[in-house]
Amino acid sequence: MKKIILISLSCFLVQLSFGQDILNSFKEETDDPERMNNVYHKEHHNTRENVALEPIREADVMWSRRIWREIDLRQKINHPLYYPQETGSIKTIDRDNLFKALYNAATGNGEISIRAFNAEVDDEFQNEMTPTELMTIILGTEYKVYHKNRWGEDSLKDGNKILMKIERRNGLHQADIKTWQVREQWFFDKQRSVMDVRIIGLCPVAAARDENGSLTGGDRPICWFYFPECRKVLKNSLAFNLVKNAAENKTFEDIFMKRMFSSTIIKEENVYDREISDYMVGLDALLEAEKIKTEIFNIEHDLWEY
Repeated sequence: MKKIILISLSCFLVQLSFGQDILNSFKEETDDPERMNNVYHKEHHNTRENVALEPIREADVMWSRRIWREIDLRQKINHPLYYPQETGSIKTIDRDNLFKALYNAATGNGEISIRAFNAEVDDEFQNEMTPTELMTIILGTEYKVYHKNRWGEDSLKDGNKILMKIERRNGLHQADIKTWQVREQWFFDKQRSVMDVRIIGLCPVAAARDENGSLTGGDRPICWFYFPECRKVLKNSLAFNLVKNAAENKTFEDIFMKRMFSSTIIKEENVYDREISDYMVGLDALLEAEKIKTEIFNIEHDLWEY
């Protein structure tokens, strides 16, 4: 009889502890907005490692050329790099756009820190920017606004101007970042007998505005990010999957490493260090870009023997 009572009591305690674990687990899920928006917990993109790249020896590189590309975010295939665009207090729980992910990491607001380099000097990663300098480009410069009297003159109190507020001017709208420049290097590796490409840097380019906030029609490069350093951020940053399968966790690293974007060649390394737009415009510039792409294909094709 005592054995039956002990067995019954043990079963009751096990069920009670099991039920308590379920309640605790449910409470943890309801306290996390990301879990509340999914029927299962997404964590694969947070735990996986970077895609391993094959080591390259200088002796194995038979041919190499640097290429600059422009990614137009207005093209549908490139929309995962542009969206979501947050307005006000509205925020997407599980993902950011490409610039927001790298900007947070470069300004110390992310889990991983990366560097940003001045795009107004060159694209060779020689002039590192501080987080404050990058934030000033995006948020604008601080200006002190003083209280004015009815005649438009500065009001004084004890001989000092009366500060009314501090506002920022000449900032950038993140929604104006419609293009990205990509610097990459193509090479033929005779050890593996393949034509390969490695991305070197990324540069967001925004539509330029004047002091009144009106678009000028020009472009303003913001900064350069060193891509091998960015990979540790991109592998953890989810992007929208255009194939309409949310179960497939696609990250920004997947988009760049698998070349799942559309772009146009704007420059190849040359003795003049000039872009295609410096000597060709319109349709001629597009044909020149296609000519460069065809040359790269033909070089790989000619290296094979049939």
